[in-house]
Amino acid sequence: MPINPKRSRAVFRKLEQDLAKLSSKPHAGNVHRLRTGTRRLQILLGELSPQRDRSQKKLLKLLGRLRKRAGKLRDTDVQLAALRSLKIPREPRRKTQLINDLIELRGRQEDKLRKSLDKNTVREIRKRLKRASRDFNPEASGDPLAVAAGMLERIHHENGAMTEELLHQYRILSKRARYAAEFANRSAEATRFIAGLKRIQDALGDWHDWLALTKTAGEHLGEVRESSLVAELHNVTGAKFRHAVAVLGQIRVKPASPSKDTDQAPVRTPVKATLPVIPAA
Repeated sequence: MPINPKRSRAVFRKLEQDLAKLSSKPHAGNVHRLRTGTRRLQILLGELSPQRDRSQKKLLKLLGRLRKRAGKLRDTDVQLAALRSLKIPREPRRKTQLINDLIELRGRQEDKLRKSLDKNTVREIRKRLKRASRDFNPEASGDPLAVAAGMLERIHHENGAMTEELLHQYRILSKRARYAAEFANRSAEATRFIAGLKRIQDALGDWHDWLALTKTAGEHLGEVRESSLVAELHNVTGAKFRHAVAVLGQIRVKPASPSKDTDQAPVRTPVKATLPVIPAA
């Protein structure tokens, strides 16, 4: 089943709007929307489309650079939010020191992001966005749910201990699978699938945010023996890790029989799979 045409058109339109907002004021909400919009476009053109032309490849390259720059700013924002939410009586001065360090870091990152959003770059991205929107053919795309399920199959592994590196891979691919699935037409099956992926994405994203903060605190304040604040962050991150692993254990993907329909357009990721069975929260 091809993608929903309205949703594909909305990605181009919203991304252009978010680019304009970010170039005028790179606050946290604008940064986040640009990053998610860029990822959705990468899924649309990179995973759901049978091929990309030179202009689309150049567009994705430009947006990829901008997303990485915005990502550094976004990571600092979520670390600040997490640190401010941590209510512990110990080492208030060190907590304040770390907050101030992150605020200074955010200022430098915002300056770099502003410089990367020069008029020529923004003009070129908008021009290529309009061209890609005009040339994109939803009827030639792959089945969003099948592509999403295929992404999840890539992260299957033998039974064993879960590591931070493996959990990070799950975080990235489950996020990409959700963005792909959101291009599908509305159905009860798609709604359940996307809701399950969002639960997983939220749990793994929360763990990753606290992990990043813990590493930053260790770099600025020393390790566990040197700071009770760092020790507490390690405890919080450990609990977030265990919760993420538990949530991730709810997802199951099983291979399905290959489709016999030979008239469908080719898909960049041709894996066919049933949707995960995700118990209700």
